[in-house]
Amino acid sequence: MTADDVAETVPALNPATAYPAPADAPALRWGILAPGGIARRFAREIPEYTASTIGAVGSRDLGRAQAFAQELGVPRAYGSYQELVADPEIDVVYVASPHSEHRDHAILALEAGKPVLVEKAFTRNAAEAREVFDVAASRNLFAMEAMWSRFLPHYRAVVDGVRSGIVGEVLAVDALHGQALVGANPRLWLPELAGGALLDLGVYPVSFAHALLGAPDSVHAFGPLTELGVDAAETIVLRYGARTVAIAQANLETRLANTATIAGTLGRVDLADTFYFPTEVRVTLHEGATATLEGRCAGGFQYQAAEAARCIAAGQRARR
Repeated sequence: MTADDVAETVPALNPATAYPAPADAPALRWGILAPGGIARRFAREIPEYTASTIGAVGSRDLGRAQAFAQELGVPRAYGSYQELVADPEIDVVYVASPHSEHRDHAILALEAGKPVLVEKAFTRNAAEAREVFDVAASRNLFAMEAMWSRFLPHYRAVVDGVRSGIVGEVLAVDALHGQALVGANPRLWLPELAGGALLDLGVYPVSFAHALLGAPDSVHAFGPLTELGVDAAETIVLRYGARTVAIAQANLETRLANTATIAGTLGRVDLADTFYFPTEVRVTLHEGATATLEGRCAGGFQYQAAEAARCIAAGQRARR
């Protein structure tokens, strides 16, 4: 059997070209609420890879907003979030403030008539998330979590491939996300700013399991707390029916493998480090045949922005 014959025995994952190109999405004028590090990446990648633009940035510190605007070529800077969301030349607001503020800032934008893309974790808890979605629905506006990984081509190809039966019935999902962040950004360790491993790191493996399998039948979690009471790490076991288990791990104190695996009755899908970034994917069937999808690409944030733009242009409301 030739290498080509072996490759043909492995169902192929969709290439990036199977999914809409970010550059083809409708053009929107984005306002950035809170000019932090993640907002800086958003401000670079959206105008570079899509037809959309960054129209304004808002901060509680005008000087900080102005410095951000000057660095990244943003035309308008505001010294309050209220001024930002009131800007008539802004079509949609990207909420990039700490998790502890997401609920209030998303509602602020929605009540000003602006759809929102809210950084992950969407809010601190389910009750706050429901409030945001209820406000969005009451005003017929779009709201979505900025879980950027879910819109990357390799991620979508894995979800579509697994749902189509590429590895048969899924029996196990494992996803890891750990970073050595002791002494890093103080926000990560402060309960009043919604710190902890789950909301900053654990959202990635949990979201991965949810994208593949949906809501679990049961959830069991355990892990240590810091002296201030935030979670330093957790292992989360999600059960689906009698046969399928997903394990999601997060850790703020050490770097984990940061890979993900889906194992089924016919074979396995492995996402290389770092699984939630554009990366390589390998499909391995039980008899040993393998196929690889090269998922690396430039940027990454453009895919979520393009999806939001398509949804908003189509008149969709909240995307839960």
